[in-house]
Parts: sequence; C-alpha cells; structure tokens
Amino acid sequence: MKEEKIKSIIESFLFVWGEPLDIKLISKTLELSPAYVRKVIIDMKNIYEKENRGIQIIEVNNKFQLSTNKENYEYIQKLCTPPQNKGLTQAALEVVSIIAYKQPITRPEIEAIRGVKSDKAITTLVDRNLICENGRLDKPGKPILYITTDEFLRSFGINNLESLPTLEDEEMGN
Repeated sequence: MKEEKIKSIIESFLFVWGEPLDIKLISKTLELSPAYVRKVIIDMKNIYEKENRGIQIIEVNNKFQLSTNKENYEYIQKLCTPPQNKGLTQAALEVVSIIAYKQPITRPEIEAIRGVKSDKAITTLVDRNLICENGRLDKPGKPILYITTDEFLRSFGINNLESLPTLEDEEMGN
C-alpha cells in the first residue's frame, strides 16, 4: 500500500475516532509496524504544522488525535456558543497540579500539602474527567488514590507525564 493511501486512512481514523487513538490499534488495523505508523503520523503532523493548517495532530500517551489549530481558538470561540463550564478555580488548579506531580495520591495527602479541605476541587476534577480514582491505599480508612487522566494531558497540551516541567525549572523561572 502506498504511503499516501496510508496517510489518507490514518487521517480518516483520527477524524472518526474523536478521542486519542492508540498507535497499536492503528498498526494492527493497517497490519503495519507501530514504528512505521508513528513515522507516517509524525510526517503528517509536520506537514500540517508547515502548512499552518486549521487542524493538527496531537499526541497523548502514545495515542494520536486530530485537533483544531490552537491559533484559531479565538475565531472558533466566536463561532461557537460559549461553553457552559467555566475555567477551573484556583483551588482546582492547585489540586490537579499536586496530583499531576505526586500521583497516586490521597485526598488527605493533598489537603496536607494545601493546608485546606479539597473535597469540592476533587469532585470538580473528577466530574471533568481530569482526574480519576486509582484504587485505595492499604491504610486505615482505605483512602482513595487519585491520578490524572489522558483528558488532563490533552486539556493541558501535555504529551505524557514525563513532559511536565520539573519543579526546579518552574521555581527558577525557566
């Protein structure tokens, strides 16, 4: 199969799938190696960027998704009805940041770091699918462990958790 046809098929997959699509599933469906499929997708991503297209391909934990070009956000916002959901509160941003860097982590551990209750912020983050439960800690009371989700990575434009800025970089203003 010619590479142009493979690109066409992958573009169709990403368009209809909507959510980040695992490279393993793409490879299996096309009966091609994951390394070759990754190369083709990266080529497509680079072409979209070079041509400053209205869509882009983003990567989230070795999964790929079509997305609008973030430079067009203000125009898309004008076209679409403003979303009902407001941005995250300062408390929710603090909590999701703590979870991102310390996961898996329990609510009492989050509250110990913040120094205040965090129930509402945690509920908001779970409702928005930015964090999720990931089992329970083997301690009295069996507290719930929280981790971030792929939706968190996608929403914050992060490829994977290893791409988070280090705390030292942030403290030094880098």
